[in-house]
Amino acid sequence: MSLDSKRAPSGPRAALKRQAIVRAAREAFLREGFGVGMDAIAAGAGVSKVTVYNHFGSKEALFTAVITEALDEPLGSSSAAALEGLAEAEDLRAAFVDAARTWVNAVRTNQDVIALRNLVAAELHRFPELGEAWKGHGPEGHHPVVAGALRSLAEQGRLVIVDVEVAIIQLYSLLVFPHIVFSTYGTAIDDQLTERLITGGVDMFLSHYSPKGSGSAAS
Repeated sequence: MSLDSKRAPSGPRAALKRQAIVRAAREAFLREGFGVGMDAIAAGAGVSKVTVYNHFGSKEALFTAVITEALDEPLGSSSAAALEGLAEAEDLRAAFVDAARTWVNAVRTNQDVIALRNLVAAELHRFPELGEAWKGHGPEGHHPVVAGALRSLAEQGRLVIVDVEVAIIQLYSLLVFPHIVFSTYGTAIDDQLTERLITGGVDMFLSHYSPKGSGSAAS
């Protein structure tokens, strides 16, 4: 059954069912991997298997929805608030370092997201559309909190950012990607190195985008 030939249910009740299905699917995929049956997912969500297919069309599409929702969990309320507060900070570097610590800590400690990333790596060959769906929205679409924070700082003239998309990827590369890569190989970066990566990464980012080009951001 495909959603190409049948529109997904809509409305408040449908949205609640969709959320329940995604939660149940996430638990099932983490517990049993991609091979888990749709019957088990439907039972976990308290709906029929037909309802699951009506919403998602296929297990691949459901898995994509689970992953897309989960990967940005580290940008939850505390991380988002810290990033959104950068525009109001008097000491931009200090605020940026604090926000980075909150964000990176969430990346390091969310075991569900780590497990799901590893599951994606193991199962990506089954459905390359997962990568296409992620790529199709671009960094700004997937990381609106980061994009908004950087855009606000650029609008204030505290940073000079011509290409927000590139800046987002650079910031992730400095702060987040090292932990993602290490966790994929079953290891972790220790606390002391994490702190050095955070402070060094923030300094590199702010120095590069400083309007003065003097190695420190405008305060």
